[in-house]
Amino acid sequence: MKRYLLALLALPTIVFAEDTLSGGDTAWMLVATALVMLMTPAGLALFYGGLTRSKNVLNTIGMSLGAYAVGTLVWVLVGYSIAFGDGDLIGTGKVLLSGITSDSLTGTIPELLFVAFQGTFAAIAVAIASGSMIERVKFSTYIVFAALWIVAVYAPVTHWAWGGGETLNFGEMDFAGGTVVHLNAGVAGFVVAMILGRRKDYGKVAIKPFSPVLVSLGAALLWFGWFGFNAGSEVAADGVAASAFLVTNVAASLGVIGWIMVEWLVYKKATIVGGASGAVAGLVAITPASGSAGVEGAIIIGLVGGALGFWGVAKLKNMFKVDDSLDAFWIHGLVGIWGSIATAIFIADYAMADDYNMTSQLVSQLQAIGLTIVYSSIVTAIVYFIASAVTGGGRVDEEIESRGLDETVHGEKAINL
Repeated sequence: MKRYLLALLALPTIVFAEDTLSGGDTAWMLVATALVMLMTPAGLALFYGGLTRSKNVLNTIGMSLGAYAVGTLVWVLVGYSIAFGDGDLIGTGKVLLSGITSDSLTGTIPELLFVAFQGTFAAIAVAIASGSMIERVKFSTYIVFAALWIVAVYAPVTHWAWGGGETLNFGEMDFAGGTVVHLNAGVAGFVVAMILGRRKDYGKVAIKPFSPVLVSLGAALLWFGWFGFNAGSEVAADGVAASAFLVTNVAASLGVIGWIMVEWLVYKKATIVGGASGAVAGLVAITPASGSAGVEGAIIIGLVGGALGFWGVAKLKNMFKVDDSLDAFWIHGLVGIWGSIATAIFIADYAMADDYNMTSQLVSQLQAIGLTIVYSSIVTAIVYFIASAVTGGGRVDEEIESRGLDETVHGEKAINL
């Protein structure tokens, strides 16, 4: 009888705990974190690996793998503190996750889980940037660059958008990382590509993807993981997460259609590499709007995102004459700008405040875009030069570049026949 009375006395405590820590939200965020983790060392690695040439496949995959490993370490050491610690311009106070225990909460989930979820974003951001510099940057230089870039570029931009920094927060709507991740990474990759210069045979020989099959598989894994990326950014298992899940799928599908439709009009062919790239472009485009756009908006955002991605890769890239190896800027940077602008335009009724003003919101979006471009450009260049100095020069020599980095740097081949 005594045991039953003690159990009854404990009921208020149990109810209170359930009101603060949600088992459902926590379970969903565990899954979402695992989904986003899959995007870097699997999805992006295969997508980029398939796009590069056979002599550099493993090196390209290794950059995604290395980015995830180094990114995770740097994030728990200092990146999370800069991004989500207390402070205006940068966060402080959570170095080495100081003060965070298993009982600490962010909303209705353990803060340690939030740390892990956000860490996957940091890792994929710098991995995306690697696509602009592959086939000529030193592997050691990239690894040092990745660690420094997350600390000096990614974490501060995250703090301004999501972490509580007020001075440089313009009221932008960026639900899951249109500017924080995609524009930021696309600009960083473009800057490093300019500094490195073109590959020696760029424009002289046909540079064809190693494996459209890997490209397609990688895109499918990215698509799958992106459900965690966008729907997980609600940090709760609720209706907004469900909506983000749905519009993510819709926009990705329309990205495929938009890319291959324009590709057919221009080249009279609908390639699998183009369709896979269109899916990624559609995903990038919907990312900032995934928590606020409805299905109608997602259709337009994804369709334009796919078409714009193709136009950037097929036409605008040639005008700028920068050797962005795997088109990271055009698919992530350019389309990320479109997605950020579209967020202010295609907002669903359920997400629209009574005093919502589209013009005012567009100004906020453009301010955030401008800040991200300027800050990322300048600090990325500084970070690259530091990484280059530390590793004795950032670019491989001509012989290594000609033979390929797989055998010369890693001592391996993608396929041993």
